[in-house]
Amino acid sequence: MKLRLSILFAFFSLTAFAQKDAAKQEWKQLFNGKNLAGWDIKIRGNDLNDNFGNTFRMEDGKMVVRYDQYDDFKQKYGHIFYKEDFSYYRIAVEYRFVGEQAPKGEGWAWRNSGIMVQGQPAATMGKDQDFPISIEVQLLGGDEKKRTTCNLCTPGTNVVMDGKLVTQHCVNSTSKTYNGDQWVRAEVLVLGDSLIQHFANGEMVLAYNKPQMGGGNVSGNDEKVIEGKLLDHGSISLQSESHPVEFRKVELLNLKGCMDPKATNYKSYYVKADNSACTYKKSK
Repeated sequence: MKLRLSILFAFFSLTAFAQKDAAKQEWKQLFNGKNLAGWDIKIRGNDLNDNFGNTFRMEDGKMVVRYDQYDDFKQKYGHIFYKEDFSYYRIAVEYRFVGEQAPKGEGWAWRNSGIMVQGQPAATMGKDQDFPISIEVQLLGGDEKKRTTCNLCTPGTNVVMDGKLVTQHCVNSTSKTYNGDQWVRAEVLVLGDSLIQHFANGEMVLAYNKPQMGGGNVSGNDEKVIEGKLLDHGSISLQSESHPVEFRKVELLNLKGCMDPKATNYKSYYVKADNSACTYKKSK
Protein backbone atom coordinates (compact mmCIF):
# COMPACT_ATOMS: atom_id res chain seq x y z
CA MET A 1 0.00 0.00 0.00
CA LYS A 2 2.81 2.36 0.93
CA LEU A 3 4.56 1.61 -2.35
CA ARG A 4 1.37 2.32 -4.29
CA LEU A 5 0.89 5.65 -2.49
CA SER A 6 4.51 6.57 -3.18
CA ILE A 7 4.05 5.85 -6.89
CA LEU A 8 0.85 7.94 -7.00
CA PHE A 9 2.56 10.81 -5.15
CA ALA A 10 5.47 10.71 -7.59
CA PHE A 11 3.08 10.65 -10.55
CA PHE A 12 1.12 13.68 -9.34
CA SER A 13 4.32 15.52 -8.45
CA LEU A 14 5.68 14.97 -11.95
CA THR A 15 2.34 16.01 -13.47
CA ALA A 16 2.31 19.21 -11.41
CA PHE A 17 5.91 19.91 -12.41
CA ALA A 18 5.07 19.37 -16.08
CA GLN A 19 2.05 21.70 -15.82
CA LYS A 20 4.16 24.33 -14.12
CA ASP A 21 6.83 23.97 -16.80
CA ALA A 22 4.19 24.22 -19.54
CA ALA A 23 2.93 27.47 -18.03
CA LYS A 24 6.39 29.06 -17.78
CA GLN A 25 6.63 31.82 -20.36
CA GLU A 26 9.68 31.49 -22.58
CA TRP A 27 10.56 35.01 -23.72
CA LYS A 28 13.21 35.10 -26.45
CA GLN A 29 15.76 37.93 -26.50
CA LEU A 30 16.04 39.08 -30.11
CA PHE A 31 19.53 40.54 -29.96
CA ASN A 32 22.65 39.03 -28.46
CA GLY A 33 24.20 42.15 -26.89
CA LYS A 34 27.31 41.86 -29.08
CA ASN A 35 26.35 42.51 -32.71
CA LEU A 36 23.39 42.80 -35.09
CA ALA A 37 23.34 39.15 -36.15
CA GLY A 38 19.82 38.03 -37.00
CA TRP A 39 18.71 41.46 -38.20
CA ASP A 40 18.35 43.20 -41.59
CA ILE A 41 18.73 46.94 -42.11
CA LYS A 42 16.89 49.08 -44.63
CA ILE A 43 17.52 52.83 -44.79
CA ARG A 44 15.74 55.03 -47.30
CA GLY A 45 17.88 55.63 -50.41
CA ASN A 46 20.27 52.78 -49.59
CA ASP A 47 20.39 49.11 -50.50
CA LEU A 48 19.32 46.39 -48.10
CA ASN A 49 21.85 46.00 -45.27
CA ASP A 50 23.77 49.17 -46.19
CA ASN A 51 23.93 50.57 -42.65
CA PHE A 52 24.46 54.20 -43.70
CA GLY A 53 26.35 56.24 -41.11
CA ASN A 54 26.53 53.22 -38.81
CA THR A 55 23.00 54.23 -37.79
CA PHE A 56 22.15 50.96 -36.07
CA ARG A 57 24.81 49.57 -33.77
CA MET A 58 25.51 47.81 -30.47
CA GLU A 59 26.91 49.84 -27.57
CA ASP A 60 27.40 48.57 -24.00
CA GLY A 61 25.12 45.59 -24.68
CA LYS A 62 22.29 47.77 -26.01
CA MET A 63 20.90 48.11 -29.53
CA VAL A 64 21.11 51.83 -30.31
CA VAL A 65 20.25 54.31 -33.07
CA ARG A 66 22.87 57.05 -33.59
CA TYR A 67 23.36 59.97 -35.99
CA ASP A 68 26.87 61.18 -35.14
CA GLN A 69 27.97 60.51 -38.74
CA TYR A 70 25.10 62.52 -40.31
CA ASP A 71 25.61 66.08 -41.57
CA ASP A 72 21.98 66.26 -42.72
CA PHE A 73 19.28 63.70 -41.96
CA LYS A 74 17.79 64.10 -45.47
CA GLN A 75 14.71 62.05 -44.53
CA LYS A 76 16.77 58.86 -44.38
CA TYR A 77 14.17 56.99 -42.40
CA GLY A 78 15.47 53.58 -41.44
CA HIS A 79 14.29 50.30 -39.99
CA ILE A 80 16.05 47.29 -38.53
CA PHE A 81 14.13 44.05 -39.13
CA TYR A 82 14.29 40.83 -37.18
CA LYS A 83 14.85 38.07 -39.74
CA GLU A 84 11.83 35.93 -38.76
CA ASP A 85 8.14 36.60 -39.33
CA PHE A 86 5.55 35.99 -36.61
CA SER A 87 1.77 35.92 -36.38
CA TYR A 88 0.66 35.36 -32.75
CA TYR A 89 3.02 36.86 -30.20
CA ARG A 90 3.94 39.50 -27.64
CA ILE A 91 6.80 41.82 -28.53
CA ALA A 92 8.34 44.05 -25.85
CA VAL A 93 11.07 46.67 -25.90
CA GLU A 94 12.61 48.73 -23.14
CA TYR A 95 13.63 52.04 -24.71
CA ARG A 96 14.71 55.58 -23.95
CA PHE A 97 15.47 58.69 -26.01
CA VAL A 98 18.83 60.40 -25.47
CA GLY A 99 20.84 63.30 -26.85
CA GLU A 100 19.98 65.69 -29.65
CA GLN A 101 18.06 65.12 -32.85
CA ALA A 102 19.99 64.65 -36.11
CA PRO A 103 20.58 67.86 -38.13
CA LYS A 104 17.52 68.85 -40.16
CA GLY A 105 15.34 66.10 -38.73
CA GLU A 106 11.62 66.79 -39.01
CA GLY A 107 10.02 68.57 -36.06
CA TRP A 108 7.47 65.79 -35.57
CA ALA A 109 10.31 63.23 -35.37
CA TRP A 110 11.81 64.72 -32.19
CA ARG A 111 11.98 61.89 -29.62
CA ASN A 112 10.06 59.69 -32.03
CA SER A 113 10.61 56.02 -32.91
CA GLY A 114 8.43 52.96 -33.30
CA ILE A 115 7.87 49.22 -33.31
CA MET A 116 6.54 48.02 -36.66
CA VAL A 117 4.47 44.81 -36.53
CA GLN A 118 2.73 42.59 -39.11
CA GLY A 119 4.96 44.30 -41.68
CA GLN A 120 6.33 43.48 -45.11
CA PRO A 121 9.73 41.77 -45.33
CA ALA A 122 12.79 44.03 -45.49
CA ALA A 123 13.82 42.55 -48.85
CA THR A 124 10.56 43.69 -50.50
CA MET A 125 11.02 47.38 -49.67
CA GLY A 126 11.80 49.78 -52.51
CA LYS A 127 15.19 51.48 -52.41
CA ASP A 128 13.56 54.86 -51.79
CA GLN A 129 10.72 53.59 -49.60
CA ASP A 130 10.30 55.52 -46.37
CA PHE A 131 8.36 53.08 -44.15
CA PRO A 132 7.42 49.39 -44.45
CA ILE A 133 3.76 48.63 -45.04
CA SER A 134 2.95 47.70 -41.45
CA ILE A 135 1.26 48.64 -38.21
CA GLU A 136 3.37 51.09 -36.22
CA VAL A 137 3.36 51.24 -32.44
CA GLN A 138 4.65 54.80 -32.17
CA LEU A 139 7.11 55.51 -29.34
CA LEU A 140 7.30 59.14 -28.21
CA GLY A 141 9.30 60.94 -25.54
CA GLY A 142 7.73 63.78 -23.58
CA ASP A 143 8.38 67.51 -23.93
CA GLU A 144 6.91 68.58 -20.57
CA LYS A 145 3.43 68.69 -22.17
CA LYS A 146 1.07 65.74 -22.57
CA ARG A 147 2.59 63.51 -25.24
CA THR A 148 1.45 59.92 -25.14
CA THR A 149 3.47 56.90 -26.22
CA CYS A 150 2.48 53.52 -27.68
CA ASN A 151 0.24 55.33 -30.15
CA LEU A 152 -0.93 53.85 -33.46
CA CYS A 153 0.29 54.98 -36.89
CA THR A 154 -0.58 53.29 -40.17
CA PRO A 155 1.90 53.33 -43.09
CA GLY A 156 -0.04 51.73 -45.94
CA THR A 157 -2.55 50.25 -43.51
CA ASN A 158 -5.87 50.74 -41.73
CA VAL A 159 -7.46 49.13 -38.66
CA VAL A 160 -10.91 48.63 -37.17
CA MET A 161 -11.92 50.22 -33.85
CA ASP A 162 -15.35 49.78 -32.26
CA GLY A 163 -16.55 48.13 -35.45
CA LYS A 164 -15.56 51.05 -37.69
CA LEU A 165 -12.71 51.29 -40.22
CA VAL A 166 -10.14 53.85 -39.05
CA THR A 167 -8.31 55.57 -41.90
CA GLN A 168 -6.60 58.45 -40.06
CA HIS A 169 -2.84 58.05 -39.96
CA CYS A 170 -2.24 58.24 -36.21
CA VAL A 171 -4.38 57.60 -33.14
CA ASN A 172 -3.19 58.57 -29.67
CA SER A 173 -3.17 56.08 -26.81
CA THR A 174 -4.25 56.78 -23.24
CA SER A 175 -0.71 56.43 -21.85
CA LYS A 176 1.10 58.69 -19.45
CA THR A 177 3.77 61.11 -20.70
CA TYR A 178 7.35 59.95 -20.13
CA ASN A 179 9.77 62.88 -20.06
CA GLY A 180 13.55 62.90 -20.12
CA ASP A 181 15.73 59.85 -20.67
CA GLN A 182 13.82 57.41 -18.43
CA TRP A 183 13.43 53.81 -19.54
CA VAL A 184 9.95 52.80 -20.69
CA ARG A 185 8.67 49.28 -21.42
CA ALA A 186 6.44 49.12 -24.49
CA GLU A 187 4.68 45.85 -25.19
CA VAL A 188 2.40 44.75 -28.02
CA LEU A 189 0.03 41.79 -28.08
CA VAL A 190 -0.55 40.61 -31.66
CA LEU A 191 -3.11 37.90 -32.39
CA GLY A 192 -2.92 37.40 -36.14
CA ASP A 193 -5.41 39.61 -37.97
CA SER A 194 -7.91 39.64 -35.10
CA LEU A 195 -6.56 41.77 -32.26
CA ILE A 196 -3.66 44.08 -31.40
CA GLN A 197 -3.20 45.70 -27.99
CA HIS A 198 -0.58 48.26 -26.87
CA PHE A 199 0.84 48.42 -23.34
CA ALA A 200 3.00 51.12 -21.72
CA ASN A 201 4.77 50.07 -18.52
CA GLY A 202 2.25 47.25 -18.09
CA GLU A 203 -0.90 49.33 -18.67
CA MET A 204 -3.07 48.63 -21.72
CA VAL A 205 -3.41 51.94 -23.55
CA LEU A 206 -4.85 51.10 -26.99
CA ALA A 207 -6.63 48.20 -28.75
CA TYR A 208 -8.02 47.55 -32.21
CA ASN A 209 -8.92 44.79 -34.66
CA LYS A 210 -8.44 43.63 -38.24
CA PRO A 211 -5.10 45.23 -39.24
CA GLN A 212 -5.19 45.47 -43.02
CA MET A 213 -3.61 47.04 -46.06
CA GLY A 214 -5.10 50.33 -47.16
CA GLY A 215 -4.70 54.07 -47.27
CA GLY A 216 -1.51 55.98 -47.94
CA ASN A 217 1.26 57.38 -45.72
CA VAL A 218 3.95 55.27 -47.37
CA SER A 219 5.96 56.16 -50.46
CA GLY A 220 8.52 54.56 -52.75
CA ASN A 221 7.10 51.07 -52.22
CA ASP A 222 7.40 48.31 -54.79
CA GLU A 223 4.95 46.06 -52.98
CA LYS A 224 1.39 46.88 -53.99
CA VAL A 225 -1.07 47.99 -51.33
CA ILE A 226 -4.09 45.71 -51.68
CA GLU A 227 -7.01 47.50 -50.07
CA GLY A 228 -8.58 45.47 -47.27
CA LYS A 229 -6.06 42.61 -47.29
CA LEU A 230 -5.86 41.43 -43.68
CA LEU A 231 -2.39 41.25 -42.10
CA ASP A 232 -2.31 37.93 -40.26
CA HIS A 233 1.49 37.73 -39.98
CA GLY A 234 4.57 39.75 -40.86
CA SER A 235 7.89 41.27 -39.94
CA ILE A 236 8.91 43.11 -36.79
CA SER A 237 11.17 46.15 -37.08
CA LEU A 238 12.40 49.15 -35.08
CA GLN A 239 12.70 52.67 -36.48
CA SER A 240 15.31 55.34 -36.98
CA GLU A 241 13.50 58.64 -37.52
CA SER A 242 16.27 61.18 -36.63
CA HIS A 243 16.36 61.10 -32.81
CA PRO A 244 18.87 58.89 -30.96
CA VAL A 245 17.17 56.05 -29.12
CA GLU A 246 18.42 53.07 -27.12
CA PHE A 247 16.91 49.62 -26.63
CA ARG A 248 18.20 47.64 -23.67
CA LYS A 249 15.71 44.81 -24.30
CA VAL A 250 13.93 43.52 -27.37
CA GLU A 251 12.13 40.32 -26.46
CA LEU A 252 9.39 38.16 -27.91
CA LEU A 253 6.97 35.59 -26.52
CA ASN A 254 5.69 33.37 -29.31
CA LEU A 255 2.03 32.46 -28.78
CA LYS A 256 1.83 29.95 -31.63
CA GLY A 257 3.08 26.39 -31.18
CA CYS A 258 2.33 22.90 -29.96
CA MET A 259 -0.99 22.72 -28.11
CA ASP A 260 -1.03 18.95 -27.51
CA PRO A 261 -0.63 18.44 -23.73
CA LYS A 262 0.99 15.06 -24.38
CA ALA A 263 3.92 16.68 -26.24
CA THR A 264 7.21 17.59 -24.57
CA ASN A 265 7.11 21.12 -25.96
CA TYR A 266 3.46 21.89 -25.10
CA LYS A 267 2.87 25.35 -23.64
CA SER A 268 -0.36 26.20 -21.87
CA TYR A 269 -0.13 29.88 -22.84
CA TYR A 270 -0.16 29.26 -26.61
CA VAL A 271 -3.29 30.63 -28.27
CA LYS A 272 -2.73 29.38 -31.83
CA ALA A 273 -2.06 25.72 -32.59
CA ASP A 274 0.83 24.56 -34.73
CA ASN A 275 0.89 20.89 -33.84
CA SER A 276 3.32 20.15 -36.67
CA ALA A 277 5.90 21.52 -34.25
CA CYS A 278 5.05 19.01 -31.49
CA THR A 279 7.75 16.69 -30.18
CA TYR A 280 7.16 13.55 -28.15
CA LYS A 281 9.17 11.25 -25.91
CA LYS A 282 10.29 8.14 -27.71
CA SER A 283 8.72 5.00 -26.31
CA LYS A 284 11.14 2.29 -25.22
